[in-house]
Amino acid sequence: MEHGVVAAAAFGVLAHQYFKRYEPTDLVSLTVLLGAVPAIPASLLARTGDSTLTAILTAYSVYIVSLLLSIAIYRTTPLHPLSKYPGPFLCKLSKFWLVYLTTRGKLYLYFKEAHDKYGPIVRIGPNELSIVDETLLPSIMGPDSMPKGPLWEGRRIQGKRGGGKTRGTLIGSRNNKDHAEARRVWNRAFTTPAVKKYEPIVIRRAAQLVEELRKRCRAAERDGKGLAEANLSEWLSYFSFDFMGDFVFGSSFELMSDGDKDGFLRTMASGLYLPALTQHVPWCMDALIYTPFVGKEMKQLGEFAFRQVSKRIKEGSIQDDLFYHLNDEGRESPEPPSMPLLMSNAVTAIIAGSDTTASVMSNIFFFILHHRAIYNRLQAEVDAAFPPGEGEPTDAAKLAQLEYMNAVINETLRLRPPASTSLQRAPTPGSGGHVIGKDMFIPEGTAVYSPLYVYHRDPRYFSPDTDAFRPERWLAGEAEPDAVLNMSAFIPFSIGQANCVGKPIAVLEMRLVLAYMIQAFEMRLVDSYRPEQWEEELRDFFVLQKGPLPVSLKARF
Repeated sequence: MEHGVVAAAAFGVLAHQYFKRYEPTDLVSLTVLLGAVPAIPASLLARTGDSTLTAILTAYSVYIVSLLLSIAIYRTTPLHPLSKYPGPFLCKLSKFWLVYLTTRGKLYLYFKEAHDKYGPIVRIGPNELSIVDETLLPSIMGPDSMPKGPLWEGRRIQGKRGGGKTRGTLIGSRNNKDHAEARRVWNRAFTTPAVKKYEPIVIRRAAQLVEELRKRCRAAERDGKGLAEANLSEWLSYFSFDFMGDFVFGSSFELMSDGDKDGFLRTMASGLYLPALTQHVPWCMDALIYTPFVGKEMKQLGEFAFRQVSKRIKEGSIQDDLFYHLNDEGRESPEPPSMPLLMSNAVTAIIAGSDTTASVMSNIFFFILHHRAIYNRLQAEVDAAFPPGEGEPTDAAKLAQLEYMNAVINETLRLRPPASTSLQRAPTPGSGGHVIGKDMFIPEGTAVYSPLYVYHRDPRYFSPDTDAFRPERWLAGEAEPDAVLNMSAFIPFSIGQANCVGKPIAVLEMRLVLAYMIQAFEMRLVDSYRPEQWEEELRDFFVLQKGPLPVSLKARF
């Protein structure tokens, strides 16, 4: 029996060496290493007279324990190439610690606490660093920097119909050349002339949002209540989802007029939860996609995308929507895109086109409603540019010149970036590694986070009152003489070749909706609402998800 136990332990250590060198993530290799290899010492134990069951249990237990001990010793001692970087012990030990933290929805706060304690470079995983140093950003995320990291392989949300690693996707390309090819397709939809064509759609939806809320104001007056009440974060999600339908698929979901009767928003919010966990352990993604009863909401989101793609292909569109470019309906490529590729890009468009924008707009309204002086100043600026009762604020060029509005938007993006911790890069597979800065070498297999929440709340880059909502810091002549506003560290839309392609549309939505709403209504947080609830209910699941924002409102004219 002794020889069998020793063999099981030796095989466990050897398996770790194989894992460390080749880092297999496919199910076949993992099954062989974890299932078939320990069968060898099990057969040796069975020959010594132990029962088959005892031999199997002993061999597999010893094998797994020795494998885990070997991994733990390697990761937490100077044997590891990242051992010189400080960080929490549990982060060094296992990625499952970040999985657990993610379930609580406050990963962005954990990153901030880790950097406050350990400094600008933190070992946040066994093979991961989190770096907050704006001088290193160009070599981490700039034009000639590293491609996306492995967490993107764990964020595939397509479900069974599009669960494979599809070449040509924008969100998941881990090769700079592949990403550039995918980006060219999307860029066609976001040229200046193309964005100009989308303005009437945003205006129509913003006007509809105002009209739906006016209906509730009129109903409140008829009922003698005086003020109407509405969950503003929900209405902003309705707006974003309706516009996303118009923009991406050429047809709306009409949530603002009909409500979320089919649970679209719930499906999307729930569908992001599992990928938020699996992004830390991407090797398990392939198994989960095909596992019954696991990730039901994620698969429902994938099925929703499939239905929309199928409908759009069948019915077409009367306008050049985003799908027109994604499906290459202009026939600019020799081969049409595959259904898995369309699925992946559709999911990206659904999330980026609705959830992130709704999150930012909800945060904007929370901040201005919580700071009455800021609300009043912003309303005065909008009224001066677009006097109430004399026309709607539809001039996008004029809105772009409203300095205080832009300051409010920028300050919200600084304090509440929609993707708080999810920017990750890694050396190109097969490259051996990548040098950032002058001489900091990142070995292949190491991922680097650039956590926006931490960058934007670093007093080295934004001060004074780093954690306070102060739009004035963005206005020339109103900031303190010693104020710090480092634009190189302000990256809410990311930077480099993988920056947010939809930024022009997102900013257009924010300006128009903010102007429409603040011109049309007097708004306040309801008396029973504690402002602390907003922070308490924010959840970092891929994008920053929000709770209800109950407001009372009255039409101004």
